[in-house]
Amino acid sequence: MKTINVGLVGITGYAGMELTRLLVSHPSMQLTMACSRAESGKRLGDFYPFLNHMPGADVVISVFDPQEAARQCDVVFLAVPAGTAMDMAEMLLRAGVKVVDLSADFRLRDPETYAAWYKREHVCTDLLHKAVYGLPELYAAEIAGAKLIANPGCYPTSVILGLYAAIKNDLVHTDDIVVDAKSGATGAGRKAAVPTLFCEISDNFRAYGLPTHRHTPEIEQELSLLAGHDLRVSFNTHILPTNRGILSTIYTKLKNPGISLDEVREVFTRTWEHSPWIRILPKGALPETRFVRGSMFCDLGLVVDPRTGRLTILSAIDNLCRGASRQDLANANLMCGLPVGTGLDMLAPLP
Repeated sequence: MKTINVGLVGITGYAGMELTRLLVSHPSMQLTMACSRAESGKRLGDFYPFLNHMPGADVVISVFDPQEAARQCDVVFLAVPAGTAMDMAEMLLRAGVKVVDLSADFRLRDPETYAAWYKREHVCTDLLHKAVYGLPELYAAEIAGAKLIANPGCYPTSVILGLYAAIKNDLVHTDDIVVDAKSGATGAGRKAAVPTLFCEISDNFRAYGLPTHRHTPEIEQELSLLAGHDLRVSFNTHILPTNRGILSTIYTKLKNPGISLDEVREVFTRTWEHSPWIRILPKGALPETRFVRGSMFCDLGLVVDPRTGRLTILSAIDNLCRGASRQDLANANLMCGLPVGTGLDMLAPLP
């Protein structure tokens, strides 16, 4: 089997760190290029000691050069901030390299929406219609034929997968959806900042980004496409005193208040029966972040409240894996003609 050479631009963040770890055990891909302006010249195994004596440890970190990337790589992952990725993606695509972008630069189809939420103009609007939103359960065929993948955000992954069956099967009203989402501290990135210092996070629990979290338009875009009309969600985010994991509690109003939990579970189970990474939990069980840690699984718990006529959906994922690095590796697998789960079927480490 041909080895697929991959590059990673932006190795210093948590998503880059996680992807570096995952590529070590991938049977068909090898990391041949790692880029960081700040860490250029260092051996990757010295920067990440966990890599020593493993594939990729001897890669020397370099400054990004699109021509060198084209010479060395079949696929490049961009783990850089929004606003930086778009220029890099354009240069790589022009050089004939496939791109998986972890930033938000190609997730939103409307450049005006991007400008409104990210406070910068999109300078590569001609690429927006070429980018495929990288949620494998929804867009596998499109991903397989794409040159540019917009890897979904972590919160949107949990919310879209949570709501998909309910909206697709017309179970709930779409004008009264409230999302209460909580993430581990890695979701805030690896940069040094007072709000994410240990003493600010530990033994604390707080909301942030209300009501203007940047993942809001991404969620609304994909759910609107699913519903067939524009919809709005009330999206509310919190930071947990844990390293990783997302738990989204999604409140919806049932169209048929008399529907039973068994009937709702049957709809969800039927919808996701061919999607092994979506686990519909048994009746009465609710998801926990520890059971999806380090994996591609999205665990869904369902609660029907006959008294209020509400369906509450609970969706748990690992923000660094299902919400970032494992998902972008699944997308790269599809782009390169591999089974989507190649190198990804791992369970959560416990305890």
